[in-house]
Amino acid sequence: MGDNTQIMEQKDGTDRIIEISKFYSSLPTMLRKFDKYARKDVFRGKGLEEFEAWKKKTKETLWNLLGMQYMESCPLEPVVEERITLDNGIVREKVIIQVEPDTWMPMYILIPPKSGEGKQECFLALPGHQGAGKYSVAGCYDIPAVKEKIEFFHYDYGMQLAKRGYVALCPDCRGFGERRDEKMQTPGDEKAFLTSSCFHLAHMAEGIGETVIGMCTWDAMRLIDYVYERGEWNTDTLGAVGFSGGGMQVLWLSALDERIRQCIFSGYLYGYKDSLMILNGNCNCNYVPHLWEHYDMGDIASLIAPRPVAVQSCRDDHLNGPRGLENVYEQMKVMKDAYALYGEETYPIHDIREGRHCWHEEVLENLPILRAGVK
Repeated sequence: MGDNTQIMEQKDGTDRIIEISKFYSSLPTMLRKFDKYARKDVFRGKGLEEFEAWKKKTKETLWNLLGMQYMESCPLEPVVEERITLDNGIVREKVIIQVEPDTWMPMYILIPPKSGEGKQECFLALPGHQGAGKYSVAGCYDIPAVKEKIEFFHYDYGMQLAKRGYVALCPDCRGFGERRDEKMQTPGDEKAFLTSSCFHLAHMAEGIGETVIGMCTWDAMRLIDYVYERGEWNTDTLGAVGFSGGGMQVLWLSALDERIRQCIFSGYLYGYKDSLMILNGNCNCNYVPHLWEHYDMGDIASLIAPRPVAVQSCRDDHLNGPRGLENVYEQMKVMKDAYALYGEETYPIHDIREGRHCWHEEVLENLPILRAGVK
């Protein structure tokens, strides 16, 4: 069979496959192409005026790359399906809104007891992977599989916000929870319940010019519309918090919608080459056709400047890529350079924690600082 192969004997004595000792991968070529073609539209100016012009053009480019021009607006038509008071005194509403015609987004809204005369502050708490969408974020500890994920990832940051006195809107983003597509709706399938149908969404979307993250960003913008339309909470300090895939959503949403006045994203800031090309087994929702030709992740994050932002990274997070935090620091520098143009030295906050890919609620202690710094 030649030097590169060896017949593999199966347990039943039959030879059904061969072992390949040498592979001819495409990765080296793709890495070379990344170095040759990527990030052609990085900010190369010097002053704030030039940066503001670049920022405007970059938002337009990203809007088109995400396929946002194909998203369809419609009345929200909110429906309150449930309103209960939890043991800790927090009211949990289940609300469904229409984000596109005949496309609905269920959410849990956690409303803590009100203190003081002013409007309550609120945050969008956007879900990541492996946590069944809103169920982990909203702290549904009564579901055993969800409780396990909360314990593993510290995933209940919506409930953590509510316990600190903030209203937390915890939606199912597309493909998660009650929004899983047909292939992931098998009753009793725990893996399907906990994960998402991003793979199937990408196949439906990309052929007509849309993207999964574009859909999620649009839906989060419609959630902001709902907050404004409802009118009960303080929109001057409206924030967004997310971990992992939720951090991805917070990054894109905050970059493209300045109604988000402060944000925290955890486990999602690193260079694309290391973390999405070398580590190329990531979920489909991370990938946007032609994106890398134009920008790296730090360039997108720099659009948030000068608004208050905290980025949380874990030292041993495998998603940082083979170079670890060095891959994160490079993107943080791009952000810091953008904030420096505004004379802003407090932000971005970089909250570094020990250990694996995980949310750490200590970063929420920065919220009073963020609130005071909203411009």
